[in-house]
Amino acid sequence: MSKNWSFISQDILQPPNTVDDAVNRLMLILSYEERHSIAGMNQIDLIDLHFSLGAAIRNAYDLHNPTNPLLAECGTTFADDASDVIIQALWQQLQ
Repeated sequence: MSKNWSFISQDILQPPNTVDDAVNRLMLILSYEERHSIAGMNQIDLIDLHFSLGAAIRNAYDLHNPTNPLLAECGTTFADDASDVIIQALWQQLQ
């Protein structure tokens, strides 16, 4: 069992490579209240998350690294735009 735990914990510490993986990790990390709050937002108001959740995503998922495959998965080379794509996908999943 500890062998599996080591593999899983090492994998989860690596930045995700796909938007789906990024959203799935957020679903595990965010509290029920946070998920509920995001789900209740109007899509146009998601920009309000730029300096809070967006910053956390950019930092935790290493989006400032220009070689990060998640940037290409998001269709951009800009960390700010990539975090927006991930937040939009999270919001869609929460609907």
